[in-house]
Amino acid sequence: KMDCCCDRELYKNDLIKLNLIDAPVIYERIVCVCVCVCVCVCADLLPASCGEEMTRGFLQELVDILLGFICKSNQRSSKVLDFHHPHQLKEGLEGFSLDLPDQPETLEQLLVDCRDTLKYGVSTGHPRFFNQLSSGLDVIGVAGEWLTSTANTNMFTYEVSPVFLLIEEVLLKKMRSIVGWADDEGDGLFCPGGTISNLYSILLARYHFYPEVKTRGMGALPRLAMFTSEHSHYSVKKSAAVLGIGTENVVVVKCDERGKIIPAALETSIATAKEKGLVPFYVNATAGTTVYGAFDPLNAIADICHSHTLWMHVDAAWGGGLLMSDRHRMKLQGIERACSVTWNPHKMMGVPLQCSAILVKKRGLLQECNKLGAQYLFQTDKPYDVSYDTGDKSIQCGRHVDVFKLWLMWKAKGSDGFGSQVNKCLENAEYLYDQLQKRTEFELVFKNKPEHSNVCFWYIPPSLRSLPPGSDRDRRLHQVAPRIKGRMMEKGSVLIGYQPLGTKVNFFRCVFSNPATQQEDIDFLLDEMCKLGADL
Repeated sequence: KMDCCCDRELYKNDLIKLNLIDAPVIYERIVCVCVCVCVCVCADLLPASCGEEMTRGFLQELVDILLGFICKSNQRSSKVLDFHHPHQLKEGLEGFSLDLPDQPETLEQLLVDCRDTLKYGVSTGHPRFFNQLSSGLDVIGVAGEWLTSTANTNMFTYEVSPVFLLIEEVLLKKMRSIVGWADDEGDGLFCPGGTISNLYSILLARYHFYPEVKTRGMGALPRLAMFTSEHSHYSVKKSAAVLGIGTENVVVVKCDERGKIIPAALETSIATAKEKGLVPFYVNATAGTTVYGAFDPLNAIADICHSHTLWMHVDAAWGGGLLMSDRHRMKLQGIERACSVTWNPHKMMGVPLQCSAILVKKRGLLQECNKLGAQYLFQTDKPYDVSYDTGDKSIQCGRHVDVFKLWLMWKAKGSDGFGSQVNKCLENAEYLYDQLQKRTEFELVFKNKPEHSNVCFWYIPPSLRSLPPGSDRDRRLHQVAPRIKGRMMEKGSVLIGYQPLGTKVNFFRCVFSNPATQQEDIDFLLDEMCKLGADL
């Protein structure tokens, strides 16, 4: 071991004696990467003296690992996951240890750890990963995330994040215009996920009607009531708990069989809440429900909100991407009437996690609601326009840069490219729907053509196909999906989610947000389910 890995002649002479090299070009490679990585630790990387070559070699090795993973993720012959139970990973596998050492490990070991982390994880970019609403692996988006990490800055003031804050402004303006708001209205922020974006909507709605809550707290307010559909995301209730409104004051409104909120039921719920002495202030409409992919009737909800002077929020975390498609954006008709919108580009638009925005129609409300004016950050006498110090609009102090990867992808694809990507995902959903109708081994949860890329269905094993509908069949069918899912995970060939909903027993939910998925992958999914479930 040498104090400096650039002391090459000593390395070279030793290697020649060991017959490990016979040409300068090979020596250069071995010294700068292989030998140094074997014996060196992170203290030998930049900013260490003479650390540039070592840093370059280490990062090149890491890039090779990442490129190998990206390429493998797109090979259908590779596994979606190499599943191991928690106790197996905790105990250590083939030299992979989660334990934290007292002494530094070598760079070589760190590279091995990187390989193993990817090996034992899940390949969410695989064309046969159907498990979550966010899937795929966009290469431009990955490049944007790499640059973001390299810049390693914070989204609170212009002085430390000038380009990124301007990119955020450009993106938010573009997204608001796509929603349908005028250029001179609106505001927004990128947030750490759709749950936080939805929380912002409730926080702002409450402040809009009761600004005294900021200083005096909930004790100064009447008992508030908010409304959301029975198919909406659980983050609405969770936000009510976090904000002190209480989950008991979230009124769950009945939906039709397709998962859409029933406007008449919403009207009745509002009236009932008022009769109980509650004060309604907020309605959450969903554009693309998590399980069914349903779109609430936004115009009808907007009419009700207008007549009762309520804040209307549209949770378009999942469905917002359809606004990019000329073919499908009409499914969100009425979204322009909302007071706020949640939109997650890390879902249908395929941006690497995480990337979520809260869009607000009333300009200045974010600042009024959240501003505290920390003097060490938000001085008013800076030598630039301090309106670009947007950090005080956020409930966070430190805020990760989530905008660059989306901006870079938008420049790479254009709006039309995103639209085509969305269209393809919904075409895949229609193809699956058509195949399920043709095959006797499957039953659709509802007969309607999918509105979004969600397709819900049961696999019916041969042992259940002759059973009449009833509690015995339901009890046995409820066990099928988790059994098949377990076998899928063990085999690693494909991955899809399942859940019960209301009175419906466990069923599969297939979602498409990965443009790499082709019809052959859908055929494989159905055939694989039949193989894995034939003996159940």
